[in-house]
Amino acid sequence: MTGAIHPAPPTTLVIFGAMGDLTRRLLMPALTNMTRLGMIGDDFSVLGIGIEPGDDDTLRTALATFRASASTAHASPEQEAAWDRLQARVQYLQGDFTQDDVYARLSDRLSGNAAFYLAVPARFFGDIVDRLAANGLTHESKSAFRRIAIEKPFGHDLASAQALNARILSHVAETQIYRIDHFLGKETVQNIMTARFANMMIERVWNADCIAHVQITAAETVDVGTRGAFYDATGALRDMVPNHLFQLLAMVAMEPPASFDAEAIRNEKGKVLKAVRAYSPAKARRNGVRGAYGAGTIGERAVPAFTASPDIAPDSTTETYVALKLMVDTWRWAGVPFYLRTGKAMEIRDTEVVITFKPVPFAQFHATAAEKLPPNRLIIQIQPDEGLSMDINIKRPGLEVDTAPIALDFRYADSFDIGAMTGYESLIHDLFAGDQTLFQRADAIEAGWAAVQPFLDAWASEGAPDTYAAGTTGPAAADELLARDGFAWHTLDPAKT
Repeated sequence: MTGAIHPAPPTTLVIFGAMGDLTRRLLMPALTNMTRLGMIGDDFSVLGIGIEPGDDDTLRTALATFRASASTAHASPEQEAAWDRLQARVQYLQGDFTQDDVYARLSDRLSGNAAFYLAVPARFFGDIVDRLAANGLTHESKSAFRRIAIEKPFGHDLASAQALNARILSHVAETQIYRIDHFLGKETVQNIMTARFANMMIERVWNADCIAHVQITAAETVDVGTRGAFYDATGALRDMVPNHLFQLLAMVAMEPPASFDAEAIRNEKGKVLKAVRAYSPAKARRNGVRGAYGAGTIGERAVPAFTASPDIAPDSTTETYVALKLMVDTWRWAGVPFYLRTGKAMEIRDTEVVITFKPVPFAQFHATAAEKLPPNRLIIQIQPDEGLSMDINIKRPGLEVDTAPIALDFRYADSFDIGAMTGYESLIHDLFAGDQTLFQRADAIEAGWAAVQPFLDAWASEGAPDTYAAGTTGPAAADELLARDGFAWHTLDPAKT
């Protein structure tokens, strides 16, 4: 991150679940980076709420211990200095946030701007907002804002998402709600709009006339680990598709907004999600694949089968992999399939968007080795190595007319110092600054669930999902999903782990 940075206004960040994994693994490293970069000043403070006994030093020690054992163990002197500055402004409020007593004590500790971060299991979202409102903590004035940041999952199906939206919005305005999807904090995700709308040569071919299909992949090498209880009740579809993958889909498929203010962008993204074709149960079964990993090896690590993992029912029918074929029914995208896939315990860690263009209408290379040309592709790499790549065809050196595909590559790390950023830095700064561009609105949340509900309904009565070995690229049925249309999945790069 470079250039002039305007510090966020003075704010107290109240973190519900301050001793939890999300706070220690992502939020505090992000806040440390923000302190180092000048995104927050010395008028910023953290007030953590947790049920664990302790005081301010207890929380500071817990966070510092976790930080020292994580990827920041080799932090630079600048990062260490930033942490020292930040931890002096970290305070702890011990108590049970399901009880009103905590909110009364919280009210006594707050004055001025406050943002409430719900780093807690989803079942507590509604209760916390109810109690914040009942204790007057959501009331805004001309001199002080009150905002609420909510992590995923926001509901577990369409009906629950609608109910949670209605419950929260009965207390606060939509302008006070910041539904977080950390994928949107990544530079390359934000750069999708810039690459499209700042480059005429890209936007002019960004349509059904030139694009054959779009693939969106989020592959993970990790298995369910210690999250068995959560994952067995959730599955890959609920965990990844209506939020992460649909946000990428919306960025790719949205129309140019009238302006780059938050509501204009969120309007266009919402239109895309509402235009995703709603399938019948029969069509959902035909256009969706689900799988669960069996025993296998990832690198040199032996991985047990999903159903043999801790806290997973031996007869579980939960999926750890899903592949979908979706259609976006707009003029721009008529007839262009969008293929989405995500899975755990796969061969490669790789999140990417692949735009495959149509072949040239006529190849002037008849009866030569170059008669059949591979299609051009634009590959937007989200993680682990953020960047963009364009596959084009050139003439191979020599006397014969032959072609060779090459890649024009750009990697953020080669040109910019993005450091050990978590992806939360820009999201938290926007939360304090009141910019909702990168946050999901209620209607988009519900549109995303509406699009996946046919798959949830279709799979509810089916048995166990297909099996794929851990350390592979998923079940064979996912390959068949694309093969029916004459396509194949883009090969994930084995160098990316």
